[in-house]
Amino acid sequence: MSRRSRAREIALQALFQEDLNPENALGNLGVFLAARLQEEEQREFAKLLVLGVKRNQAELDALLADKAEHWSVGRMPATDRNLLRLGAYEIRYSDTPHRVAINEAVELAKRYGTANSPQFINGILDKLIERK
Repeated sequence: MSRRSRAREIALQALFQEDLNPENALGNLGVFLAARLQEEEQREFAKLLVLGVKRNQAELDALLADKAEHWSVGRMPATDRNLLRLGAYEIRYSDTPHRVAINEAVELAKRYGTANSPQFINGILDKLIERK
């Protein structure tokens, strides 16, 4: 697993945790990242992803809801919802190539999601880049 892939994995875990326990918010993000990522560059990338998703969450959720036919973002499984937010953030706000962002999200979906998650994630993020 590449360094950036590992940082994305930990960013997903932080987003998932915050999504299910919003009262804990992101106050301990630095400690959470330091305990899981050895390199400063990885911690900074993961932090950028997490804070970027949270800062733009309303817009990202609206974009995703528009592309996810018959699904509201709130009804999606928490893993899928946060993978979509992460992928959408990278597509919209980072210099990560679109296909790389989608592939990374799909790979994480294979690892952490359900059997249907990879196709679901791929389909929605693919629709997102068609519009861009």
